[in-house]
Amino acid sequence: MSPLEPLRVVIADDQALVRAGFRMILTADGMDVVAEAEDGAAAIDAVRRTAPDVVLMDIRMPNVDGIEAARRILAGDDPPRVIMLTTFDLDNYVYSALGLGASGFLLKDVTPEYLVAAVRIVRDGDALLAPSITRRLVERFTTPGPPDSPLHRDLATLTPREREVLTLVAQGLSNVEVAGRLFLSEATVKTHVARILAKLGLRDRVQAVVVAYETRLVTPG
Repeated sequence: MSPLEPLRVVIADDQALVRAGFRMILTADGMDVVAEAEDGAAAIDAVRRTAPDVVLMDIRMPNVDGIEAARRILAGDDPPRVIMLTTFDLDNYVYSALGLGASGFLLKDVTPEYLVAAVRIVRDGDALLAPSITRRLVERFTTPGPPDSPLHRDLATLTPREREVLTLVAQGLSNVEVAGRLFLSEATVKTHVARILAKLGLRDRVQAVVVAYETRLVTPG
């Protein structure tokens, strides 16, 4: 996406008022809402037709739900970033969505400012969730992953420093906090995080947190 092109978004939610509200907020910030969808099947079709940068996907929708729609969308070539929408901040389905490759989740009562910031952050490939929220979600729902689990990874490819960085990220520290803890520059920490993602074949920081818990590099509590 060129810096001059508006960020392209698809909104998938079975409530018309939610879609209308989100559209108003995003377009007011200069984003282009290229399609709306009332269920998962329509969302999949909309993504294929419009090739958006980000999809806002409600978890609970009729016919094809948001989890299945996200699975199909994220399995495609060069998929968009997907943000799951939920009414409850610890929805049982959110962790499944993160494992599929969703970049995080938002509550439907999110403030306009946070919604706009979240969509832009996710499009840029950074972490959507506040570290403490990510950790709380993963701690509640993760279990040690078997070798064939969707996000299982061999951490042997990481250097000792990269394992150290991953451990701190999974504990809820931001890049700035990791830099302070390890006496590194923030730019160096960002480089380490990028290398971790590349070595483990992960889409973003959220998936890195999931892997850290599934491999027991970090344990709840």
